[in-house]
Amino acid sequence: MTPPVIASGQGASGPLTVRSVDATLVLVPMRRALGTSATRITEAPLLLIDLRTEEGITGRAYLFCYRESAGHAAVALMRDVSALLAGTVVSPAAFRQATEARFKLLGVRGLVSAVLAGVDVAGWDALAIAAGLPLARFVGATPRPVAAYNSNGLGLVEPEAAAEEAQQLVAEGFRAVKMRLGRPSPHEDLAAVRAVRAAIASDVELMADYNQALGLATAWERCGQLDDEGLSWIEEPVRHDDYAASARLAAALRTPVQIGENFAGPRAMSLALEHGASDLVMPDLERIRGVSGWLGAATLADVAGIAMSSHLYPEVSAHLLVATPTAHWLEYVDWANPILQEPLRIVDGHATPTDRPGNGLAWDTDAVARYRVG
Repeated sequence: MTPPVIASGQGASGPLTVRSVDATLVLVPMRRALGTSATRITEAPLLLIDLRTEEGITGRAYLFCYRESAGHAAVALMRDVSALLAGTVVSPAAFRQATEARFKLLGVRGLVSAVLAGVDVAGWDALAIAAGLPLARFVGATPRPVAAYNSNGLGLVEPEAAAEEAQQLVAEGFRAVKMRLGRPSPHEDLAAVRAVRAAIASDVELMADYNQALGLATAWERCGQLDDEGLSWIEEPVRHDDYAASARLAAALRTPVQIGENFAGPRAMSLALEHGASDLVMPDLERIRGVSGWLGAATLADVAGIAMSSHLYPEVSAHLLVATPTAHWLEYVDWANPILQEPLRIVDGHATPTDRPGNGLAWDTDAVARYRVG
């Protein structure tokens, strides 16, 4: 893979200068609810980010805020970021340096880190647009279809309902789906897994996600029961940062253990790899620190020889996975589709990054006005 083209503010006709970084909060109804061991979500709070430049190019990104209240807080943080970056050259590296200094005493983690990741993504988008290249090519890769699994729905429902929904998700054009686990008893989870596995074809892959629901002793029992049930991976069975416990499970189970959506930047991923905490990794664009952090994570995965998938943000993640030497699966959710002019297309179980300059995000302004809050 060739190195990234540029990331220093130099567009096709000269440097780009930030005019403003604007944030709009929308609350988008979800076609299928996200029901996990932690909570149930029926509306997606999305923070839409527009990095506007004096040269007329706008870089875009969005954040999934989980809760509306977090979205309102992110809007306030973005006002501070906009004031800080206005008049500066578009440079993701310089953005990170300036914003980390601004928020040092507050702490560059959690929601602050998410906002800065969104700015990073928007900055890379603006630079790719200025260069006239799709983001995948801009970071040195050749766009190609990437295997995707359907991660919509399949929450903590009864086995019969899960089986029916799994069939519907496969029928949407996928050869892999993911279900959530963490019901009150291990027997309920086992029954749901068996019902879904029996309802879909044997060559359709089935992933399962506990969303950190278990302690080590309970995980030992439950994951052991699922070890020969045809799962492609068991995701986050224990607390996301308990690398020692996760490593013990990964060493004992025949089913691969998957973690990574909560890696707080590449350094956290490096620590997890040192512990042997999982068989697979799946960084989240927002938490891994945007495009810049993703590229660092992809290098770590390559050095470790570990397969790397994505978590959420399929529109941008599709570009980045083709630049990931150990690329595995794209997690597909359709939560942003209602506010996008051109949602990501799935063909034969694969997603293909847009060939338009940038990451391909463009808002449907009428839909944004309809779902805007605050």
